[in-house]
Amino acid sequence: MTVERAVSRVFWNLHRGLYRVSGGRIGERLFTPKGLGSLLLTSTGHKSGQPRSTPLFYLADGDRRVVVASNLGSGLDPARWRNLRASPEAEVRIGPRRRRVRAREATVEERATLWPRFVAAYPNYARYEQRTSRPIPVVVLEPTGTAAS
Repeated sequence: MTVERAVSRVFWNLHRGLYRVSGGRIGERLFTPKGLGSLLLTSTGHKSGQPRSTPLFYLADGDRRVVVASNLGSGLDPARWRNLRASPEAEVRIGPRRRRVRAREATVEERATLWPRFVAAYPNYARYEQRTSRPIPVVVLEPTGTAAS
């Protein structure tokens, strides 16, 4: 494991814990780059069938939230993206608010608009893109119309 990956893992585990303990009040803005928000995505594990929660930076795009499946530029898609492809129904928590969503990969046209916005807010995404030969998915989280409990 690289130092960057180890530091990232510690940071995001801390972030997830603070998000949960504070009812979302702390994690929503913790270390979030200007122009992005922070959410907690809960999806279903594609192998385990168990809920898996991941804190992520997001862009607001109308009532949709958009995230990136960069995996720090690894050659492999992150588990959360594999989970969402297998079972696209998920839950997004932003602060204390929860919303059910359905995930899908952005169209080519959507990605052409959204990716530059991510890179402008968090330039590391450009570095991650240079590290890998795989296209980094931009994932659109569309509300299903029901608030989660």
